[in-house]
Amino acid sequence: MITARPTSAIWHDETGATAIEYGLIAALIAVALAGVMMSLGDKVETQYEGVGDKYSEAANN
Repeated sequence: MITARPTSAIWHDETGATAIEYGLIAALIAVALAGVMMSLGDKVETQYEGVGDKYSEAANN
């Protein structure tokens, strides 16, 4: 049987608040990581290409 709760009890109910807070923190971290990866992506790609070129030069000599 479902019983009605007073509005004040519903307003002060904090069930699930911690899970929501952790979810928001995880989302913030994900957005920050995506931004960092996007800004550093080209630089990392350039570095890997440079390393690959050096290996190719060393293999040909």
